[in-house]
Amino acid sequence: MLHIRIACMDDFDNVREFYYTVIDGLKDAEYSPDWKKDIYPTQEYLAESIRKGELYVGETDGKIVSCMVVNHEYNEGFGKINWSVDARDGELYVVHILGVLSEYSGRGIATQMVQRVIETARENGIKTIRLDVLDGNLPAEKTYVKSGFKYVDTIDMFYENEGWLKSRMFEYII
Repeated sequence: MLHIRIACMDDFDNVREFYYTVIDGLKDAEYSPDWKKDIYPTQEYLAESIRKGELYVGETDGKIVSCMVVNHEYNEGFGKINWSVDARDGELYVVHILGVLSEYSGRGIATQMVQRVIETARENGIKTIRLDVLDGNLPAEKTYVKSGFKYVDTIDMFYENEGWLKSRMFEYII
C-alpha cells in the first residue's frame, strides 16, 4: 500500500538518493524526462521544496518509491498557452518532477500520486492543475491522460539547465 505524505527535512538524503536512483534507472530508457544528477533537479531545489512543504513522497514499507513537487510556480512558457480556465497563481497547482523507482513501475504509483494532487486541489479550492511533459515522454503522458488531464498545446520552452525543449502542456480542471 502506498502512503503519500509531505516530506520533512529529515527526508532530504533519502529524497536526493531517490532521484539519483530514478535518473540512473532512466539512463537507457526509450523515454526519459531528461533529468541529470544535481542539474535537474538540483539539491537546492529539492531542499527548498521540502522547506516550503511542496515535496511529496510516496512510501511502501517505509521506503520512498515516488516523489513529486506541487506548487504554484511555472516556466514562463506557461504564459503563452491558451488554458481552458483563467486562474491566478494561487488558484492553480503545477506538478513537477514526478518520479517512481523503476522496480515499482507498472503498479499505478504515479497515478496514485496524481490522484493525491487532485484531491488536495479540491480540498484547497484550486481551479486547475497544470504541467508540462517533454515531447516523447509517453509513459508520463499516459499517466496524466489516464488521470483525466487534457492535452492543451505543444510549445518550445526554455529551461535554465537544458536550453530549448519541446514541451507538451496538460491541464486538469477541478
